[in-house]
Amino acid sequence: MNSGKLVFAQVMSHLPLTTFRRCVARYNGEHKVKHFTCLDQFLCLAFAQLTYRESLRDIEACLRSQSAKLYHMGFRSTVSRNTLANANAVRDWRIYADFAQSLIGIARPLYVDEPFGVDLSETVYALDATTIDLCLSVFPWAPFRSTKAAIKLHTLLDLRGNIPSFIHISDGKLHDVNILDQIIPETGAFYIMDRGYLDFTRLHRLHQAGSFFVTRAKGNLRFTRRYSQPTDRTSGIICDQLGTLTGFYSQQHFPTTIRRIKIKDAEGKTLVFLTNHLNLSAQSIADLYRCRWQIELFFKWIKQHLRIKSFFGTSENAVKSQIWIAVSVYVLVAILRKRLHITASLYEMLQILSLTMFEKMALNQLLARTPLDSNSPDSTNQLFLFD
Repeated sequence: MNSGKLVFAQVMSHLPLTTFRRCVARYNGEHKVKHFTCLDQFLCLAFAQLTYRESLRDIEACLRSQSAKLYHMGFRSTVSRNTLANANAVRDWRIYADFAQSLIGIARPLYVDEPFGVDLSETVYALDATTIDLCLSVFPWAPFRSTKAAIKLHTLLDLRGNIPSFIHISDGKLHDVNILDQIIPETGAFYIMDRGYLDFTRLHRLHQAGSFFVTRAKGNLRFTRRYSQPTDRTSGIICDQLGTLTGFYSQQHFPTTIRRIKIKDAEGKTLVFLTNHLNLSAQSIADLYRCRWQIELFFKWIKQHLRIKSFFGTSENAVKSQIWIAVSVYVLVAILRKRLHITASLYEMLQILSLTMFEKMALNQLLARTPLDSNSPDSTNQLFLFD
């Protein structure tokens, strides 16, 4: 039995605090701050994410009820609702964005050998965006429709371990395809996207960088076949063709050879894929696109299990700070899972941690999957109902 650190302190001990201090110094985050530091703010919001707190008053009440343990949890000042609200409003959200990126840099090598469904040695990314609806009168800085506001989380997900390698938070009006301008292409990597990212100028930029893309074609695509590769129609692959684009603008924007694959899925729906990888089998291309669904599951997971749909503040800075700290908590739990060799899922780990923040028990014992013993121990004092 661990009689030393609290569970919350053990989780936070895996944070690279030197890197965090550098992020704070980079944006002068503690200018004129006397007591409630950026680390205290991060710990408060991380506690809120791990224990599913619903408001600033909720955070304050829970932490003050355990005031004797706050020092041992890492807090160096009293937690106050007004102070936390002010910190969320004025302290630069980029501090937590940079820190989350440093945690992502730690987590991705831990999952480099994680299988994801396709036998490939290259890195495979899924690119997509999800929308979080907001109230226009409360969040006027995030316009979306004439009567409501929203923000978008543009995410580039590494399919090995489902670790987000790039996240951009924008208002709801930014079109998904524009995010390709902010992504630095990685040579040899695969980028899996849906039809919303079909822009041949940007796709050709990926091609010139030595990256590969897999996306779906639109119905009005103009394509001329140059060569047809042999296919096995029993597997659902209708055709596998190499050719060029013949549309007036598409031919100018993507003048090189492109590959078109048409398949019929199990439900009888015909799908047409476009890729610039000319050697990978058609079935592997179809399997890669099928893996794109993992990013949809990722969005669903973080919306259900992290606090990113209801916010502790209404300013743009407060919303972005909360989202980036939520991402940091997600990646931190993923790091714990690998470092401690935990077999439980991230969902199970979060559920266990949410109830044991103030306990004193070793994390590897707490999070280990131990089978329940259904046989109750014998007791010499047990009486018999029947002789």
